[in-house]
Amino acid sequence: MNMKFIRKLIGSDETFYDLLEASSKEAESSVQLLVQLLKNPGQGPALDEFIQTRRKDKRITEQISEQLCKTFVTPLEREDIEALSTALYKIPKIVEKFSEKFILCAGHVREIQFDPQVELLSQSTATVVKMVGKLRQRANLEEIKELNDRLHYFEGEADKIMLHQIKDLYSGQHDPLKVIVAMDLYETLEKVIDRCRDSGNVIFQIVLKYS
Repeated sequence: MNMKFIRKLIGSDETFYDLLEASSKEAESSVQLLVQLLKNPGQGPALDEFIQTRRKDKRITEQISEQLCKTFVTPLEREDIEALSTALYKIPKIVEKFSEKFILCAGHVREIQFDPQVELLSQSTATVVKMVGKLRQRANLEEIKELNDRLHYFEGEADKIMLHQIKDLYSGQHDPLKVIVAMDLYETLEKVIDRCRDSGNVIFQIVLKYS
């Protein structure tokens, strides 16, 4: 058995960390595009840019699956790598869904404000990127718990904002179609923040397992 084949079986710790970090950064990029879109409706990024970002992340996810098939020894347990890869990919996937709905229905939601959620979402994805990077550094459990608690805080704040917005939508002062469209967009945006929380939970469980 030659050394090249042995190295292929053993793999490289860096390969999986590189791919997971790249996936988290694509998730963050998709949110940055969303921020631009909501700040400049009609002039912001086109839907194709969101599609391309999601496709990039899908290719990374596929690369991770391929590496898991080729590699005998991995730096983290296989199911943990797969779970984190899947959770990260869901972020740009749902962002794309939101952007598609928003672009199609922009005329009905011009007065609707998404800034509070988007700010929380930006902080959430930045936190996820940081947490993924900590895996390579073998971060201690306390540090990861603090970051994960931050994600749960962001999610809780987003829930409070949504409840306030729903109360306003049900006030009877808005066109019924506007209410339906806004509700759908709010719920889709909330799912993005939930997927950030899910990613954080996976990372926390990984670190807890190895602590």
